Amino acid sequence: MSLFSNPFDANSRLACGCGRHASQAEHERAAQAATSSATDNAVEQAVMRALFPQDALRRRFLRAVGSSTAMAAIASIFPLAAAREAFAQSTGPLEKQKLKVGFIPITCATPIIMAHPMGFYAKQGLDVEVVKTAGWALIRDKAMSGEFDAAHMLSPMPLAISMGVGASRAVPWTMPAVENINGQAITLSMKHKDRRDPKDWKGFKFAVPFDYSMHNYLLRYYLAEHGLDPDTDVQIRSVPPPEMVANLRADNIDGFLAPDPVNQRAVYDGVGFIHTLSKAIWDGHPCCAFSASKEFVTTMPNTYQALLKSIIEATAYARDPKHRKEIATAIAAPNYLNQPVTVVEQVLTGTYADGLGKVLTDPNRIDFDPMPWQSFAVWILTQMKRWGQIKGDVDYQKVAADVFLATDAVRLMREAGLTPPAETNKTFSIMGKPFDPTQPEAYLAGFKIRRT
Repeated sequence: MSLFSNPFDANSRLACGCGRHASQAEHERAAQAATSSATDNAVEQAVMRALFPQDALRRRFLRAVGSSTAMAAIASIFPLAAAREAFAQSTGPLEKQKLKVGFIPITCATPIIMAHPMGFYAKQGLDVEVVKTAGWALIRDKAMSGEFDAAHMLSPMPLAISMGVGASRAVPWTMPAVENINGQAITLSMKHKDRRDPKDWKGFKFAVPFDYSMHNYLLRYYLAEHGLDPDTDVQIRSVPPPEMVANLRADNIDGFLAPDPVNQRAVYDGVGFIHTLSKAIWDGHPCCAFSASKEFVTTMPNTYQALLKSIIEATAYARDPKHRKEIATAIAAPNYLNQPVTVVEQVLTGTYADGLGKVLTDPNRIDFDPMPWQSFAVWILTQMKRWGQIKGDVDYQKVAADVFLATDAVRLMREAGLTPPAETNKTFSIMGKPFDPTQPEAYLAGFKIRRT
């Protein structure tokens, strides 16, 4: 017999390294079960020590009733199952504690901003510097260069970056959480207060924050549904949100579809009026997002999970209307939004002046729901193709799944007290036109005004 031949039968070639299991798969299942059992025991022991700090008293209790009866009794008053799950999902040490997260000073960034002064980052052991940034191209470039660890982005931007659209190269990017839904508006110059019919807007100059933005796609959709070609009947230009009101005042533009508090600031300054909220175009539409490179997500998984948990917990807090005034005060400061508190309050509470002499109330003017529905991504891709930003065949579902990380969001939403959905896709309607995410090309073909 060779020195290296196996003295056992032929089936032993499949045995695991420890020699106690018939196969490596059985070995791994046993190891997983042992790890799970060890985790459960650690949790149970921690709870017992908390309830009975004195060793002698704890031992007497266990001897009197037995460990199984003891844990059953404790489980009736303490959520042991939830504690075990939380312990099992806890991450290891942070790979990086000091982080830079870029943001644009708009209310869409509320969770990212408020997490700093209100302690949501610190709760996860993170030291985050939130960096106010002038425009979307700059925030994209700083994120792609690694100067920012993560960033506030418009929800189409991670898709564009991943596909190499509008940037020098394609970089795998992720969007694990939506920052806000709704929260935008079409605002017009006061000189147009008697021109409310979009059919009268031929020749208008409009501003949007960025080419790859929900603002651009929603404005184009709105104009096209009213019979105007966005590329020939009007002009649409990109203007950073902090510069929009000044451009409206200087008569450089006739209006904009913009994030708040830009719309409300135009009203506050008396230079514009709110023509319509974006929720009237598509109620529940996404706008901005928390985003990070795929490299950050995969090379710093513990830091990524802690950062995402901070954002989602802040989002859950912001979703409760009773917190909105507190949040407005926290984020209106010069180093964040640099706006009068009353302007931010009007946006977040939904009780606001429209610029035409009315005070309106709409509690859902802006809302906060972190779920990165993959059907949102599919719709965005249809609009990118509709207006010629991407061409040729698009694997809609694959791109959506690769970029909009719904699985991570669902788990952390549940931990934050939100109710996550059971699916990652849903249907919705924009200006009465239903969207089925399983039929993107048929949807696209249904538009009379399009570039493709």
